Amino acid sequence: MIARTALMLVAVLGMAPAQAGERDAGVRQIIVEGRQIPNFKGRSSEKRFGDLEFVGGMEISSPDRILGGISAMRLLKDGVHFVGVMDTGHFISGRLDRDKQGRLSGVSDFVVAPMRSAGGNVISQRWKVDAEGLALNGDNAYVSFERDHRIERYRLNDLPDAAPEAKIPHPIPNYEFRNNRGMEAIAISPADSPLAGALVVVSEKSLDKKGDIFAAVVNGPKRGVFFVRRYAPYDITDGDFLPNGDLLVLERSFSLAGIGMRIRRIAAADIAPGKTVDGDVVIEADFGFQIDNMESLDVYKASDGGTRIMLASDDNHSLLQRSLLLEFKLLDSM
Repeated sequence: MIARTALMLVAVLGMAPAQAGERDAGVRQIIVEGRQIPNFKGRSSEKRFGDLEFVGGMEISSPDRILGGISAMRLLKDGVHFVGVMDTGHFISGRLDRDKQGRLSGVSDFVVAPMRSAGGNVISQRWKVDAEGLALNGDNAYVSFERDHRIERYRLNDLPDAAPEAKIPHPIPNYEFRNNRGMEAIAISPADSPLAGALVVVSEKSLDKKGDIFAAVVNGPKRGVFFVRRYAPYDITDGDFLPNGDLLVLERSFSLAGIGMRIRRIAAADIAPGKTVDGDVVIEADFGFQIDNMESLDVYKASDGGTRIMLASDDNHSLLQRSLLLEFKLLDSM
């Protein structure tokens, strides 16, 4: 068990490089297969975990080796189609398929496209397109990058084959970012929330002198740097806002015992420049559950009016890891 875990940690932390030829392959559609995951915890039929109810999930795979490294996925307003980013410097788009019970069953129309410069050229240096976060707002899509730390704005309708329209300034000094631990999460707050539709970013593990995580409100009247309390060994990998303005942050951990995941809920009113925020744990899971290197969290409204949360994992193009999609219903639908 320890040997297998050690191999897994090497695979996860090693960040497998993009395969030769993938960066300049252009836009292409690939076959993606889905295998349903009926239970979140082993063979248990239990559905409730903390404040969430497991709706369903699936493991996705493809004979095309480009699939992997998913950092963020966001459902569009129809609740069916999605766009996303991979940390290999690619945009993705596609459609989620469901069975008669409404559970995830497959992915179709899956398209991959390499990221481009403002001039429309494919960027060949992967370190310049280490995409980690994605947020959608109207006709705009915002992507956060680490290593070459920045936020860029794209036209949503141009994805996945898009060039950035603008670089968005942020209040965190770039010298505060750790090389591979930069702006991991980016999200748009609801227009009627205390942050009034502001763009918010949270780093993975760029820490202040107290050991807490750098974050920022990027625009609006509360623009400025704030911090998220860190509890080792967890680090932040994504986040999104609930309809009432509270922020959910997805966290993962690595240890010799395996991998872990949890979600914290941070009150909307607590987020302000100079503050250090914290929140209650909504769900926590270890390797006894159907999790992997969980990297993406998306909040969206289901057809029944309830609030759903979609999680996705980054398999780092490793044979020891999986690309998972997991769907939950928030039992407290605020």
